[in-house]
Amino acid sequence: MTDFSVVICTYNGEHRLPLLLDHLKEQQIPQSLAWEILVVDNNSHDHTAQCIDRYQQDWPTHSSLRYVFEPRQGLAYARRRAMQTTTSNLVGFLDDDTLPADDWVAQAHGFGQRYPQVGAYGSTIDGQYESKPPPGFERIASCLAVIQRGERPFQYTAQQGVLPAGAGMVIRRQAWLTCVPPKPLLSGVCGTSLTTKGEDVETLSYIRQGGWPIWHHPQMRLTHRIPATRLRPAYLLPLFQAIGVNRYALRWARYRPWQRPGMLILHGLNDLRKLIIHILQTQQLQPTDIVTTCERTLLVHSLISPLYRLPIHQVLASLTTEVRGQTSKSGEF
Repeated sequence: MTDFSVVICTYNGEHRLPLLLDHLKEQQIPQSLAWEILVVDNNSHDHTAQCIDRYQQDWPTHSSLRYVFEPRQGLAYARRRAMQTTTSNLVGFLDDDTLPADDWVAQAHGFGQRYPQVGAYGSTIDGQYESKPPPGFERIASCLAVIQRGERPFQYTAQQGVLPAGAGMVIRRQAWLTCVPPKPLLSGVCGTSLTTKGEDVETLSYIRQGGWPIWHHPQMRLTHRIPATRLRPAYLLPLFQAIGVNRYALRWARYRPWQRPGMLILHGLNDLRKLIIHILQTQQLQPTDIVTTCERTLLVHSLISPLYRLPIHQVLASLTTEVRGQTSKSGEF
Protein backbone atom coordinates (compact mmCIF):
# COMPACT_ATOMS: atom_id res chain seq x y z
CA MET A 1 0.00 0.00 0.00
CA THR A 2 1.30 3.44 -0.91
CA ASP A 3 1.39 6.39 1.49
CA PHE A 4 0.53 9.05 -1.08
CA SER A 5 -1.01 9.08 -4.56
CA VAL A 6 -0.60 11.87 -7.10
CA VAL A 7 -3.59 11.80 -9.44
CA ILE A 8 -3.57 13.57 -12.81
CA CYS A 9 -6.96 13.71 -14.54
CA THR A 10 -6.44 14.62 -18.18
CA TYR A 11 -8.32 15.06 -21.44
CA ASN A 12 -6.27 15.12 -24.65
CA GLY A 13 -3.19 15.86 -22.58
CA GLU A 14 -0.43 14.30 -24.67
CA HIS A 15 1.30 17.68 -25.18
CA ARG A 16 0.80 18.97 -21.61
CA LEU A 17 1.65 15.82 -19.65
CA PRO A 18 5.38 15.46 -20.49
CA LEU A 19 6.46 18.64 -18.67
CA LEU A 20 4.40 17.69 -15.60
CA LEU A 21 5.76 14.14 -15.56
CA ASP A 22 9.31 15.47 -15.89
CA HIS A 23 8.70 17.63 -12.80
CA LEU A 24 7.34 14.66 -10.88
CA LYS A 25 10.45 12.69 -11.76
CA GLU A 26 12.50 15.30 -9.91
CA GLN A 27 10.49 15.32 -6.68
CA GLN A 28 12.60 15.33 -3.52
CA ILE A 29 11.04 12.50 -1.56
CA PRO A 30 12.09 10.97 1.78
CA GLN A 31 13.23 7.39 1.21
CA SER A 32 10.64 6.13 3.66
CA LEU A 33 7.72 7.56 1.63
CA ALA A 34 6.00 5.11 -0.73
CA TRP A 35 4.15 7.06 -3.43
CA GLU A 36 2.68 6.68 -6.89
CA ILE A 37 1.37 8.65 -9.85
CA LEU A 38 -1.96 7.70 -11.41
CA VAL A 39 -3.00 9.24 -14.73
CA VAL A 40 -6.76 9.09 -15.32
CA ASP A 41 -7.48 9.46 -19.03
CA ASN A 42 -10.93 11.07 -19.21
CA ASN A 43 -11.96 9.75 -22.63
CA SER A 44 -9.15 11.36 -24.62
CA HIS A 45 -9.05 11.14 -28.40
CA ASP A 46 -5.37 11.93 -28.86
CA HIS A 47 -2.25 9.90 -27.99
CA THR A 48 -2.41 10.34 -24.21
CA ALA A 49 -2.23 6.56 -23.62
CA GLN A 50 0.85 6.20 -25.82
CA CYS A 51 2.48 9.15 -24.06
CA ILE A 52 2.09 7.47 -20.67
CA ASP A 53 3.28 4.15 -22.08
CA ARG A 54 6.52 5.78 -23.27
CA TYR A 55 7.15 7.25 -19.82
CA GLN A 56 6.42 3.95 -18.11
CA GLN A 57 9.23 2.28 -20.06
CA ASP A 58 11.94 4.09 -18.09
CA TRP A 59 10.12 5.49 -15.07
CA PRO A 60 12.41 5.74 -12.00
CA THR A 61 12.02 3.18 -9.24
CA HIS A 62 11.31 5.75 -6.50
CA SER A 63 7.60 5.65 -7.47
CA SER A 64 5.19 3.92 -9.83
CA LEU A 65 3.41 5.43 -12.82
CA ARG A 66 -0.01 3.95 -13.57
CA TYR A 67 -2.68 4.62 -16.18
CA VAL A 68 -6.44 4.11 -16.13
CA PHE A 69 -9.14 5.06 -18.65
CA GLU A 70 -12.45 6.65 -17.58
CA PRO A 71 -15.00 6.73 -20.44
CA ARG A 72 -17.58 8.89 -18.65
CA GLN A 73 -16.81 12.45 -19.67
CA GLY A 74 -16.38 14.83 -16.77
CA LEU A 75 -13.74 15.66 -14.18
CA ALA A 76 -16.00 14.50 -11.33
CA TYR A 77 -16.16 11.01 -12.87
CA ALA A 78 -12.41 10.95 -13.46
CA ARG A 79 -11.76 11.77 -9.82
CA ARG A 80 -14.19 9.12 -8.67
CA ARG A 81 -12.38 6.58 -10.81
CA ALA A 82 -9.12 7.67 -9.18
CA MET A 83 -10.50 7.13 -5.68
CA GLN A 84 -11.71 3.68 -6.72
CA THR A 85 -8.30 2.80 -8.16
CA THR A 86 -5.90 4.10 -5.54
CA THR A 87 -5.47 2.75 -2.01
CA SER A 88 -3.45 5.59 -0.46
CA ASN A 89 -4.79 7.35 2.60
CA LEU A 90 -3.85 10.71 1.06
CA VAL A 91 -4.63 11.55 -2.57
CA GLY A 92 -3.29 14.72 -4.19
CA PHE A 93 -4.81 16.01 -7.43
CA LEU A 94 -2.78 17.83 -10.09
CA ASP A 95 -4.11 19.24 -13.34
CA ASP A 96 -2.10 18.50 -16.47
CA ASP A 97 -1.28 22.21 -16.86
CA THR A 98 0.17 22.60 -13.35
CA LEU A 99 3.80 22.14 -12.32
CA PRO A 100 4.58 21.19 -8.70
CA ALA A 101 7.55 22.55 -6.77
CA ASP A 102 10.18 19.87 -6.23
CA ASP A 103 9.02 19.33 -2.62
CA TRP A 104 5.26 19.38 -3.31
CA VAL A 105 4.71 15.67 -2.64
CA ALA A 106 6.80 15.77 0.55
CA GLN A 107 4.98 18.88 1.79
CA ALA A 108 1.58 17.42 0.94
CA HIS A 109 2.24 14.12 2.67
CA GLY A 110 3.88 15.74 5.70
CA PHE A 111 0.95 18.08 6.33
CA GLY A 112 -1.53 15.21 6.18
CA GLN A 113 0.54 13.21 8.64
CA ARG A 114 0.82 16.10 11.11
CA TYR A 115 -2.89 16.93 11.00
CA PRO A 116 -4.86 13.66 10.72
CA GLN A 117 -8.13 15.42 11.55
CA VAL A 118 -7.99 17.53 8.34
CA GLY A 119 -10.16 16.15 5.54
CA ALA A 120 -8.74 18.17 2.63
CA TYR A 121 -6.22 20.93 2.04
CA GLY A 122 -5.12 23.11 -0.85
CA SER A 123 -1.99 24.64 -2.34
CA THR A 124 -0.60 28.03 -3.17
CA ILE A 125 -0.77 28.38 -6.96
CA ASP A 126 1.26 30.90 -8.96
CA GLY A 127 0.25 31.88 -12.46
CA GLN A 128 2.59 31.52 -15.44
CA TYR A 129 0.99 33.54 -18.23
CA GLU A 130 1.58 33.12 -21.93
CA SER A 131 0.39 36.71 -22.41
CA LYS A 132 -0.02 39.64 -20.04
CA PRO A 133 -3.23 39.42 -17.96
CA PRO A 134 -5.69 42.31 -18.22
CA PRO A 135 -5.59 45.14 -15.63
CA GLY A 136 -7.24 44.13 -12.38
CA PHE A 137 -6.86 40.42 -13.14
CA GLU A 138 -5.98 39.68 -9.50
CA ARG A 139 -9.66 40.27 -8.64
CA ILE A 140 -10.73 37.21 -10.64
CA ALA A 141 -7.51 35.16 -10.62
CA SER A 142 -8.78 32.59 -8.10
CA CYS A 143 -11.46 31.52 -10.58
CA LEU A 144 -8.62 30.47 -12.89
CA ALA A 145 -6.90 28.51 -10.12
CA VAL A 146 -4.35 31.17 -9.19
CA ILE A 147 -4.39 31.03 -5.39
CA GLN A 148 -2.45 33.51 -3.24
CA ARG A 149 -3.78 33.39 0.32
CA GLY A 150 -0.79 34.22 2.49
CA GLU A 151 2.18 32.33 3.87
CA ARG A 152 0.54 30.86 6.96
CA PRO A 153 -1.69 27.77 7.11
CA PHE A 154 -5.31 28.40 8.02
CA GLN A 155 -8.65 26.62 8.15
CA TYR A 156 -11.29 27.60 5.60
CA THR A 157 -14.56 28.63 7.25
CA ALA A 158 -18.04 28.80 5.75
CA GLN A 159 -18.05 32.56 6.40
CA GLN A 160 -15.08 33.08 4.06
CA GLY A 161 -17.10 31.89 1.07
CA VAL A 162 -14.02 30.35 -0.61
CA LEU A 163 -12.43 26.91 -0.80
CA PRO A 164 -9.19 25.48 -2.24
CA ALA A 165 -8.83 25.07 -5.98
CA GLY A 166 -9.18 21.55 -7.34
CA ALA A 167 -5.67 21.74 -8.76
CA GLY A 168 -3.28 20.99 -5.93
CA MET A 169 -5.88 19.82 -3.42
CA VAL A 170 -5.19 16.79 -1.24
CA ILE A 171 -8.09 14.69 0.07
CA ARG A 172 -7.97 12.15 2.85
CA ARG A 173 -9.43 8.86 1.65
CA GLN A 174 -11.53 8.34 4.78
CA ALA A 175 -13.13 11.77 4.35
CA TRP A 176 -13.98 11.02 0.71
CA LEU A 177 -15.41 7.58 1.42
CA THR A 178 -17.60 8.77 4.28
CA CYS A 179 -18.82 12.04 2.75
CA VAL A 180 -18.72 12.11 -1.05
CA PRO A 181 -21.65 10.37 -2.83
CA PRO A 182 -21.00 8.04 -5.78
CA LYS A 183 -23.03 10.21 -8.16
CA PRO A 184 -22.08 13.90 -8.53
CA LEU A 185 -24.52 16.75 -9.01
CA LEU A 186 -22.07 18.44 -11.38
CA SER A 187 -19.96 16.32 -13.72
CA GLY A 188 -17.28 19.00 -13.94
CA VAL A 189 -15.32 20.14 -16.94
CA CYS A 190 -16.26 17.81 -19.82
CA GLY A 191 -13.62 17.91 -22.51
CA THR A 192 -13.57 21.62 -23.31
CA SER A 193 -17.08 22.36 -21.99
CA LEU A 194 -17.40 24.44 -18.82
CA THR A 195 -21.17 24.22 -18.40
CA THR A 196 -21.06 21.83 -15.43
CA LYS A 197 -17.97 23.27 -13.74
CA GLY A 198 -18.06 23.34 -9.94
CA GLU A 199 -17.33 19.74 -9.01
CA ASP A 200 -14.45 20.79 -6.73
CA VAL A 201 -16.70 23.01 -4.61
CA GLU A 202 -19.29 20.25 -4.51
CA THR A 203 -16.77 17.65 -3.29
CA LEU A 204 -15.24 19.91 -0.66
CA SER A 205 -18.67 21.00 0.54
CA TYR A 206 -19.61 17.37 1.20
CA ILE A 207 -16.39 16.84 3.14
CA ARG A 208 -16.90 19.96 5.27
CA GLN A 209 -20.54 19.05 5.94
CA GLY A 210 -19.29 15.68 7.15
CA GLY A 211 -17.33 17.41 9.90
CA TRP A 212 -13.87 17.31 8.31
CA PRO A 213 -11.94 20.62 8.42
CA ILE A 214 -10.50 22.01 5.17
CA TRP A 215 -7.20 23.89 5.26
CA HIS A 216 -4.81 25.93 3.16
CA HIS A 217 -1.19 24.78 3.23
CA PRO A 218 0.93 27.51 1.58
CA GLN A 219 4.16 25.47 1.52
CA MET A 220 2.58 23.24 -1.12
CA ARG A 221 3.39 25.33 -4.20
CA LEU A 222 2.32 24.89 -7.82
CA THR A 223 2.70 26.86 -11.02
CA HIS A 224 -0.36 27.02 -13.26
CA ARG A 225 0.46 27.47 -16.94
CA ILE A 226 -2.22 29.71 -18.42
CA PRO A 227 -2.31 30.05 -22.22
CA ALA A 228 -3.26 33.31 -23.89
CA THR A 229 -6.62 31.88 -24.97
CA ARG A 230 -7.76 31.66 -21.34
CA LEU A 231 -7.29 35.40 -20.86
CA ARG A 232 -9.64 36.33 -23.68
CA PRO A 233 -13.36 37.12 -23.42
CA ALA A 234 -14.27 34.05 -25.49
CA TYR A 235 -13.04 31.85 -22.62
CA LEU A 236 -13.53 34.07 -19.58
CA LEU A 237 -17.17 35.02 -20.06
CA PRO A 238 -18.47 31.43 -20.49
CA LEU A 239 -16.34 30.44 -17.47
CA PHE A 240 -17.89 33.05 -15.18
CA GLN A 241 -21.35 32.35 -16.54
CA ALA A 242 -20.92 28.65 -15.74
CA ILE A 243 -19.67 29.39 -12.23
CA GLY A 244 -22.68 31.60 -11.58
CA VAL A 245 -25.25 29.25 -13.11
CA ASN A 246 -24.00 26.29 -11.05
CA ARG A 247 -24.05 28.11 -7.72
CA TYR A 248 -27.68 27.22 -7.17
CA ALA A 249 -27.05 23.48 -7.50
CA LEU A 250 -24.17 23.71 -5.03
CA ARG A 251 -26.23 25.69 -2.54
CA TRP A 252 -29.22 23.34 -2.89
CA ALA A 253 -27.02 20.39 -1.89
CA ARG A 254 -25.90 22.11 1.32
CA TYR A 255 -29.33 22.23 2.92
CA ARG A 256 -31.96 19.81 4.13
CA PRO A 257 -35.21 19.76 2.11
CA TRP A 258 -37.13 21.78 4.70
CA GLN A 259 -34.42 24.48 4.69
CA ARG A 260 -34.23 24.93 0.94
CA PRO A 261 -37.21 27.23 0.23
CA GLY A 262 -36.15 29.76 2.85
CA MET A 263 -32.49 29.63 1.83
CA LEU A 264 -33.48 30.03 -1.81
CA ILE A 265 -35.08 33.37 -0.91
CA LEU A 266 -32.20 34.46 1.35
CA HIS A 267 -29.53 33.64 -1.23
CA GLY A 268 -31.55 35.41 -3.92
CA LEU A 269 -31.79 38.57 -1.82
CA ASN A 270 -28.09 38.42 -1.01
CA ASP A 271 -27.18 37.93 -4.68
CA LEU A 272 -29.32 40.94 -5.58
CA ARG A 273 -27.63 42.98 -2.86
CA LYS A 274 -24.17 42.07 -4.17
CA LEU A 275 -25.20 42.95 -7.74
CA ILE A 276 -26.50 46.39 -6.70
CA ILE A 277 -23.35 47.09 -4.69
CA HIS A 278 -21.18 46.08 -7.64
CA ILE A 279 -23.05 48.46 -9.95
CA LEU A 280 -22.70 51.31 -7.45
CA GLN A 281 -19.02 50.66 -6.73
CA THR A 282 -17.98 50.32 -10.37
CA GLN A 283 -20.35 53.09 -11.53
CA GLN A 284 -20.90 51.04 -14.67
CA LEU A 285 -24.31 49.75 -15.63
CA GLN A 286 -22.73 48.07 -18.64
CA PRO A 287 -19.06 47.28 -17.88
CA THR A 288 -16.48 48.02 -20.55
CA ASP A 289 -13.37 46.25 -19.19
CA ILE A 290 -13.09 42.47 -19.15
CA VAL A 291 -12.45 42.00 -15.41
CA THR A 292 -15.50 44.04 -14.36
CA THR A 293 -17.55 42.26 -17.03
CA CYS A 294 -16.51 38.88 -15.61
CA GLU A 295 -17.49 39.96 -12.10
CA ARG A 296 -20.85 41.24 -13.33
CA THR A 297 -21.46 38.06 -15.34
CA LEU A 298 -20.85 35.96 -12.23
CA LEU A 299 -23.20 38.06 -10.09
CA VAL A 300 -26.02 38.15 -12.64
CA HIS A 301 -25.90 34.40 -13.30
CA SER A 302 -25.67 33.60 -9.59
CA LEU A 303 -28.89 35.59 -9.11
CA ILE A 304 -30.75 33.80 -11.88
CA SER A 305 -29.14 30.38 -11.36
CA PRO A 306 -32.35 28.77 -9.94
CA LEU A 307 -34.00 29.39 -13.31
CA TYR A 308 -31.30 27.29 -14.98
CA ARG A 309 -31.07 24.44 -12.49
CA LEU A 310 -34.57 23.94 -11.12
CA PRO A 311 -37.88 24.01 -13.03
CA ILE A 312 -40.11 26.73 -11.64
CA HIS A 313 -42.86 24.20 -10.77
CA GLN A 314 -40.42 22.49 -8.38
CA VAL A 315 -39.62 25.80 -6.71
CA LEU A 316 -43.34 26.54 -6.28
CA ALA A 317 -44.00 23.04 -4.99
CA SER A 318 -41.23 23.38 -2.42
CA LEU A 319 -42.54 26.76 -1.30
CA THR A 320 -46.08 25.42 -1.03
CA THR A 321 -44.91 22.45 1.04
CA GLU A 322 -43.01 24.77 3.36
CA VAL A 323 -45.99 27.09 3.83
CA ARG A 324 -48.33 24.18 4.55
CA GLY A 325 -45.92 22.71 7.03
CA GLN A 326 -45.52 25.96 8.92
CA THR A 327 -49.24 26.80 9.01
CA SER A 328 -50.12 23.25 10.02
CA LYS A 329 -47.80 23.54 13.01
CA SER A 330 -49.44 26.81 14.05
CA GLY A 331 -52.96 25.36 13.68
CA GLU A 332 -53.96 27.93 11.07
CA PHE A 333 -54.34 25.61 8.13
